[in-house]
Amino acid sequence: MPILFAATLLVLAACGKAEGEQVGSVDTVFQWLGPDHKIVVEAYDDPKVAGVTCYVSRAKTGGIKGGLGLAEDKAEASIACRQTGAISFPTGKPLEQQEEVLNERISLVFKKLRVVRMVDAKRNALIYLTYSDRIIEGSPQNSLTAVALPAGTVVPLKK
Repeated sequence: MPILFAATLLVLAACGKAEGEQVGSVDTVFQWLGPDHKIVVEAYDDPKVAGVTCYVSRAKTGGIKGGLGLAEDKAEASIACRQTGAISFPTGKPLEQQEEVLNERISLVFKKLRVVRMVDAKRNALIYLTYSDRIIEGSPQNSLTAVALPAGTVVPLKK
């Protein structure tokens, strides 16, 4: 039975990982055992919009539980998305009006950090919203950013 439990934990830990690149971090609370509590800043490239990178800062719990991946991180996060190159749509497929572009676990099982892209065709902009949710109860805390597209750039939208 303990082997089954350990295997389940490993599978759950592997699920929901996003491909982000840590840009940096700052320690916020010293811990005697395990890593310190910190704020991490990670960069995520939009998988369907080349030339847009989102920077997400969030709290990461340290200590023994944090070091083992068993801690639940706080729900607060901040986001800033910027044009970092020529904007294009490399998949060739139209974008959804609203689509989740990032889904990363921030607790062992129940809590996730999400980033949703929304298209504002009227203003020729991409809006990115970050928030966290739980199976039972999410958090209303959120952060929002927008990337204005260059004049003449048309977003291929699903009808």
